[in-house]
Amino acid sequence: MDVPFGKPPVERADAARNREALLCTARAMIAEAGVDRVTMDGLAERAGLGKGTVFRRFGTRAGIFRALLDAEEHCFQAQVMSGPPPLGPGADPIDRLIAYGRERTFFLLERQDIARAAVERKGPVASAAPVFTQPHIRMLLKQAGLGLADPDTLAFQLTSALEGPPLVVMAMERPASGRCEGDLGTLLADGWQTLIERLARR
Repeated sequence: MDVPFGKPPVERADAARNREALLCTARAMIAEAGVDRVTMDGLAERAGLGKGTVFRRFGTRAGIFRALLDAEEHCFQAQVMSGPPPLGPGADPIDRLIAYGRERTFFLLERQDIARAAVERKGPVASAAPVFTQPHIRMLLKQAGLGLADPDTLAFQLTSALEGPPLVVMAMERPASGRCEGDLGTLLADGWQTLIERLARR
């Protein structure tokens, strides 16, 4: 069984429609002009909604980007829980672990600008992603039957390698623009695969 993740709170139908309209509009604005051009006023005008609706929904400009990340995080987690293997169920646990790290690396790098914009000026906002990543890695390690003395600690260390500061620092030093460049994402994904294969003694 895969690790469950929290469900979003139930919304009224009109609130849900407004939220989805705003998120779709924000995605379009980012695709057209980049993260820096997305403002509360611009989002409200582009979506055809009142500015008060945007403030009630997101609170701050950073809240827009946190909502975007949250929505995409739920989609990613759904693929892990019920999508096709090897990322989803049905594959060997080591193959799933390799696939998870590779896909997670690209997922994070491709959204690094949104992640930076999701940080409030008053201070950093902790990501909830490791709440899913760490237990998922721990589950796969245990399913793999590697005879590890302490899979819990190893899961924590692997989560740090995947979600932690080193990935952020490397991304800032070598900004990623997609999978086809020459290519931080591929280097990190290949490094993850090598690490897991050696752990499994393949």
